[in-house]
Amino acid sequence: MTDSAALLNKHSFVELGARQRAKALLDTGTFRELLDPFQRIMSPWLARQGVVPQADDGVVIAKGSLDGLPVVIAAIEGAFQGGSLGEVGGAKIAGALELAAEDNRKGIPTRAVLLLETGGVRLQEANLGLAAIADIHAAIVDLRQYQPVIGVVAGSVGCFGGMSIAAGLCSYLLVTQEARLGLNGPQVIEQEAGLEEYDSRDRPFIWSLTGGEQRFATGLVDRYVEDDVARIRRQVGELLKQGLPAQQRSTQADLFLQRLARLDAEPQIEPATVRDLYQGERS
Repeated sequence: MTDSAALLNKHSFVELGARQRAKALLDTGTFRELLDPFQRIMSPWLARQGVVPQADDGVVIAKGSLDGLPVVIAAIEGAFQGGSLGEVGGAKIAGALELAAEDNRKGIPTRAVLLLETGGVRLQEANLGLAAIADIHAAIVDLRQYQPVIGVVAGSVGCFGGMSIAAGLCSYLLVTQEARLGLNGPQVIEQEAGLEEYDSRDRPFIWSLTGGEQRFATGLVDRYVEDDVARIRRQVGELLKQGLPAQQRSTQADLFLQRLARLDAEPQIEPATVRDLYQGERS
C-alpha cells in the first residue's frame, strides 16, 4: 500500500469527539451511555458567570464491552472549555469508577478506560472542581485493586493539572505522538516562569518535553501508538487482557526520585538528557 493510500485509509482517533471515541473503542452494538445529554445534568455554575453550559458537562460515560470484556469508559470532551472538569463532569467520572469497583466486589469484573483530553480543573468552579478530581483519584486507586484502569491521552488538548495526576494513577497509559502530558500547561509555565524559561508558542520545544514520544521514552507511559482508531483499540484491548501490573507506577516514587537525583540541575536540562538516563537504566 502506498503512503497516500495508507493515509486515506487511516481513521484518526484524535479528530473524533468524546462520544465518538467511546463508541469507536467499544464492541459494535454494546455502547450504552449513562447520564446522557437528554438527562440535562449540567453545571449550575457556568451560566451564572456568562458561560454557556453543555448538556453533558463535557463528559461522556458509557458502558459496554471491549473484545467481550465488561468496560466502563469515561471520555472528556476537549472541545468544551478545554476539557476542564467541574463539579458535575468530575462527579460523573468518579461515580462511574466507584460503580465499577462495586461491580467487582459483586463478582462482575468491570474494567475502566479514561479518555483524557483535559486541562484539569475548571477555573470557574474552583474548589468544587478540585474536590471532584480528588474523588476521581480515590476512585481510580480503589478500582485498580481489582481490574486495570487504562488511561488514553490522544490529543489535541493533552492532559494537565489534577487530571495528569489521575493519568499517573492509572494502571497503564497509552499515548499518541500528538499527545501531551504534564502537571502544568505551557501557558501556565510561561506566565509563572517567564518567556525565557518556557515559550508556549514553540511547539517543537513543548512536544520535546511533554509530548507522547518523550513520555514513552522516559518510562512515564506504557504504550506509544499511531493516531489510528483500529491501532488504539487493539492496544487498549491488549492492556485490558494483560490484567493488573506487577507494580503500579504511582507506587514507584523512590525510583523516580533516584532518577531526578542523578540529573545535574545547574545547566538547563535537555529532553535528550532525560531520555538517555532512562535508556541507560533499561540497557
